[in-house]
Amino acid sequence: MSNRSVVAGVGLAGVMAHCGGSPVGAVRLLVGAIAAASAAPEPYAALAELWTDRGPELKETLAEEGSLSAVLAQAYFLFLEGDMDDAVMALGSVTGVRPDVAWGAAPWFGDARFLGAVSAAALAEACLRTLDHGHDLDTDEMRERFAPWFHALDEVSERDPVPESLAAMARLPRACGRYALSFALCDRADAVDRVMWTAVARAATWRATGDLDQAAEAFEHALLLDSGNWSLHLDLADVRAEQGDFAAAANLAEQALEHEPHEVTARAAHAAYRTRLAGSSDDLRALITLAPEIADTTYRNQLIDYACAAPKLPRGLVAEAHRVRGN
Repeated sequence: MSNRSVVAGVGLAGVMAHCGGSPVGAVRLLVGAIAAASAAPEPYAALAELWTDRGPELKETLAEEGSLSAVLAQAYFLFLEGDMDDAVMALGSVTGVRPDVAWGAAPWFGDARFLGAVSAAALAEACLRTLDHGHDLDTDEMRERFAPWFHALDEVSERDPVPESLAAMARLPRACGRYALSFALCDRADAVDRVMWTAVARAATWRATGDLDQAAEAFEHALLLDSGNWSLHLDLADVRAEQGDFAAAANLAEQALEHEPHEVTARAAHAAYRTRLAGSSDDLRALITLAPEIADTTYRNQLIDYACAAPKLPRGLVAEAHRVRGN
């Protein structure tokens, strides 16, 4: 018999009997039922009853356990206590680990009490946690599972339009391929105040759609708002490189280094773009030296590819760069 069938058929008393009287075992079984049918009300009713009967004991035990089941149950218990911010952040953590389950279909997540009280900052943090593990969310199945999240973003961003929080929220629909919602959140943020983070969110969304001209324009706007930010110079440099303008890319990477001369990523990008622009062996050697220090291997490999596409570089040096790329 499935967890869902056990819960639907016997309620909490039967669940406790099935688990030998263990409240933690009951939580695990109930979370299993939620995973099987996240919108079904019965497991939540049983969890609420369990919380009423064994709340203090469960609170201590679940905090120590830290399993996915424990965190999911804590999210609901926090909702019952009226702590909507911690509830949504806990749900975001669970969703980040297992986005293949429609955890957001939980009845409480769409409840007016939740949507009317959760802060934009907490919902934004929860969105970032859903992305922590790098799962591919740009599929029809994922868009369907995240539909309750999109509804929450729309509701909360209208009620509590904090620009920095809305810019962070925009990352989730962008990751899911819901570009219109991502842009809508940026528009709503800009209507309150124009801040650098919104310009960056807009640029990243244009970049995800493949419109590099619009992405560059948005990064340029971000730089007007924060001209001393080395990372923005490098972001725009990368877009210019994608457009094939390596002179502009090298110049922008150099500007990034003026603000942060020891930043490894900026140094590597500057060497890569100068190599591609001028076919400089010295710059390629510098890139080879710096490349192992770049944590983002995808970006590292892209820089190496750009550099090695320059004409008339020594074959041995290019082969060495390719060996670094393969590690």
